[in-house]
Amino acid sequence: MSSGRIVLKARGITKEYGVTKALKGVDFDIRAGKATTLFGENGAGKSTLMKILSGVEQPTSGTIELNGEIVAFASTSDAVAKGIAIIHQELNLAPNLPVRDNIFMGREIMGRFGVDFEAERKATIAVMERLEEPISPETMVNDLRLGQQQIVEIARALVLDASILIMDEPTSALSATEVEVLFKVIQELKARDVAIVYISHHLEEAIHVSDYCVVFRDGEMVASDEAKNIDLNWVVSKMVGREADLEGHLSVGKVGVPVLEFDDYVVADPNNPNRMAVDGVSLKVHAGEMVCIFGLMGAGRTELLESLAGRLPAVSGTVRVEGTDLKKKSIADRIDMGLALVPEDRQRDGLVQTMTVGENLSLAHLGKLLKYMFIQREAEAKEVTQRISDVRVKASGPEALITSLSGGNQQKVVIGKILTTKPKAILLDEPTRGIDVGAKSEVFALLAEQAKQGQAVLFATSEIGEALHSATRIIVMRRGKFVAEFDPQTSKREQVMAAANEETMKAGGK
Repeated sequence: MSSGRIVLKARGITKEYGVTKALKGVDFDIRAGKATTLFGENGAGKSTLMKILSGVEQPTSGTIELNGEIVAFASTSDAVAKGIAIIHQELNLAPNLPVRDNIFMGREIMGRFGVDFEAERKATIAVMERLEEPISPETMVNDLRLGQQQIVEIARALVLDASILIMDEPTSALSATEVEVLFKVIQELKARDVAIVYISHHLEEAIHVSDYCVVFRDGEMVASDEAKNIDLNWVVSKMVGREADLEGHLSVGKVGVPVLEFDDYVVADPNNPNRMAVDGVSLKVHAGEMVCIFGLMGAGRTELLESLAGRLPAVSGTVRVEGTDLKKKSIADRIDMGLALVPEDRQRDGLVQTMTVGENLSLAHLGKLLKYMFIQREAEAKEVTQRISDVRVKASGPEALITSLSGGNQQKVVIGKILTTKPKAILLDEPTRGIDVGAKSEVFALLAEQAKQGQAVLFATSEIGEALHSATRIIVMRRGKFVAEFDPQTSKREQVMAAANEETMKAGGK
């Protein structure tokens, strides 16, 4: 890999957390005007290295050379001052502040009489135009959907005019159109000689945007090459240490009686009550099924699942679990009756960040563990230990902080928490957002096991590979309506994508 001036050299980088070695003597180069992509499973060391290069953390040993000089970053502000900015995997925004304030927090534009809010407003408009996202500077971040919050996080980094821009899972919540815009911005940055470091679990997308590809495994760099020389199988086999089966179909077993049913279901857009996000859809999900609702961003998938779980009101229609009508039932009532949701944003809606793994796992089940107003700690510990084993959470123990886990293991905790409620039907919104290919397989294998035990599984995704690999049926949703149904074992990727994208579907749907 010779083309492109090397602007940063990391040599012999190690990082130890007690007895855990997150990085084991890594050498890494970043080149001006090029995109270098890091691949690896959760816990491989990618994000740890990026935190070191952006000043979030300091290495245990090793050196960093920037433009020919040895440097050490004491903080993110120190790294920014030296031209290095990072877009973090997990959103780092203040939801109770407007977009403008979030973008310029800690890097305010100062005028003669303090902060120049008008200059910040104009700069916010400019960067949003660049990202082709019509978000007002005065909009509260809490009022934005997850994908728009991701855009704000990207905008925060772009206004810094950094010479090295690290992007850690920048597209995990973006629509296909937003991803295309981001890729266009990346090409513009590269043309201006900005060095891009890119991390993504969307492997094909990442290869597309890359000039150089680097693979991490168990804290070490195990492979590197120019993007033009590699393919998807190369990446996955290097990541997991073996040839990967990227095809095939997950087996779930016998299909039983209907468990979850909804008819003529209508849900208003929470941001625009005059628009119907879900417009008269009906479906039966049987015991033993894993039904996928496939659609692009804005199709209405999230609004449907959140309404079924009781988080959004329905305008009209009925929903039943094992024949029992859930009309006017609260979220807690629906959980008690066997319907539970794994939300799209696990950080905000699925986990309590200040709690341990064990506390998060038992949170949804505490009511059942009470006796004379006291939590039965022995019963709780037994439940938590069993659940950690069932969902195969990799953690030092129940007392480990939830923030110490990788994204994939955090998602397993969210699923494990839901399973403690003993659901009859499980709803999951983008269940593998921001987790690696190995963890994705583990999550879907776990869900398939629940289906084999007689639960009904309904999951929504915008990843076509997940739909084809893991579902027993695929329901395509577009503009609030169910527009096609496919058998994943006999349907092609192009057919499903066409149904999600086009007004006139190609042959294959029904």
